[in-house]
Amino acid sequence: MAENKKTATKTQFWLFKSEPNTWSWDDQCARGTKGEHWDGVRNFLANKNMKAMAVGDRGFFYHSVNEKRIMGSVQVIREHYPDHTDPKGRFGMVDIMALETASHHVTLAEVKNEPKLADMALVTNSRLSVQPVTPAQWKRVCKMAGINPDRDTPA
Repeated sequence: MAENKKTATKTQFWLFKSEPNTWSWDDQCARGTKGEHWDGVRNFLANKNMKAMAVGDRGFFYHSVNEKRIMGSVQVIREHYPDHTDPKGRFGMVDIMALETASHHVTLAEVKNEPKLADMALVTNSRLSVQPVTPAQWKRVCKMAGINPDRDTPA
């Protein structure tokens, strides 16, 4: 695993929730290695989570609303900076790029039915738009989704 330059620890893992009619996995993939900024977050805890991110951290891209499923994996390619959509200047954003499409889109129901994921933020704080994921949760969900947990370049 890569080292997180901010914390001098191993890579951290996250989950990014998006409404597919606003920004979908296909939209994210279409951006290629250029990636896209993760803007519009207006929750202080989600913003705090983004401030803790470092280039190289990885995450799940999750379709919320009606789909409620993990679509693939992403990587942070730019650390927290001011969000141009926030007129008050209180919130920031990070840039992410798509790494790998899940061969199986793991649903919220599947996550909830997996005892090893009972403490995952997606289960305990499902409304939070940017969530931490533990290394054990990362490996388990990657296995369920058919995602390479160590991938750090686009598939």
